[in-house]
Amino acid sequence: MSSKLPQWLMPLSHKNEFIFNASPRDFTVEEIPLYEFSGEGEHLILKIRKKELTTWEMLDILSSHLGIKRRDIGYAGLKDKHAMTIQYVSLLAIHAPKLEAFEHTQIKILSSMRHSNKIRIGHLKGNRFHLRFKKVLGIQKDMLDSVLKWIESNGAPNYFGHQRFGNYGDNWEEGKKIVSGEKKMRDRKKREFLISAYQSYLFNNWLSKRIEISRLLEDFSETESEKVLELSSGTLMNTKKQTKFFKLLEGDVMMHYPYGRVFYADEVLSEAKRFDEKDISPTGLISGKKAKLAQGAARVVEAIFDEPINEDGSRRYAWIFPKEIKSKYIPERAHFELGFFLPKGCYATNIVDMLRGYRER
Repeated sequence: MSSKLPQWLMPLSHKNEFIFNASPRDFTVEEIPLYEFSGEGEHLILKIRKKELTTWEMLDILSSHLGIKRRDIGYAGLKDKHAMTIQYVSLLAIHAPKLEAFEHTQIKILSSMRHSNKIRIGHLKGNRFHLRFKKVLGIQKDMLDSVLKWIESNGAPNYFGHQRFGNYGDNWEEGKKIVSGEKKMRDRKKREFLISAYQSYLFNNWLSKRIEISRLLEDFSETESEKVLELSSGTLMNTKKQTKFFKLLEGDVMMHYPYGRVFYADEVLSEAKRFDEKDISPTGLISGKKAKLAQGAARVVEAIFDEPINEDGSRRYAWIFPKEIKSKYIPERAHFELGFFLPKGCYATNIVDMLRGYRER
């Protein structure tokens, strides 16, 4: 399978029209735990199915019924509101008798098991998604199959999803005002949330720039691409020889995939081979304190999108490899069903956007 980006992913507007409704009927998310639960201990692990509720709303309903504080309930991650989601929460087992009388039209406790500790944020491998697209005609089905084959072979960009930026997509603007000192906010959680949206916005723009560089290198030489992008001579050295679509730069901060230690890409061509084998992946900067910065050529591009933010920063995978991709076409209904697994922190909307043919955010 060629690493060259398919033509239908190139235009600025999307071509592959189909209907996808983020609803419990057409969108399912199942959390995959980081480890097996022991069956023993003072904590009770609940496997919960919810619909049309945020994780926060679900936790509030449970805590109200049990007569405990929301923070006493452990969870690994936040799940979509407009979906049928399955996730795990933990609470002290002493509250188990109160659960016998629990009933809610939007929440169902599927099973329970004892465990030795509370579930913490990030304690999950990832999520398994199932989506149903409607009004998919024959030629659209062929296009979907082709893009899925490309994704399976080459991976996908790890953008922050649309939901990260609020209903109107402008949360990051408020976060920028807070960072610059233009706006004050006493609510700590809301302040952190808005700043996080700004950090995500910067990351997405950096990723778009790196994809732009990779696109140019498909059709132009390293020197020509440097001139178009107004980069210093030698910035794109050893990029043209790389086989994967997303090109590594000298000094990129790499990470073992799907988790592992962070290190620099000093020998770009040898690291590109490991990237092609899906053993490692480049990371992008989440601007902030204590974050590891790229070096050399990679830092030249990264610095454009790096802002001094008085919150902890980090690194995030720039490129991910969806697994367990399975699809089924139902011609009599013009439905296309799709399932796949993504590591934690990744958004299914990225895959949907690629299937629709969006160029970038």
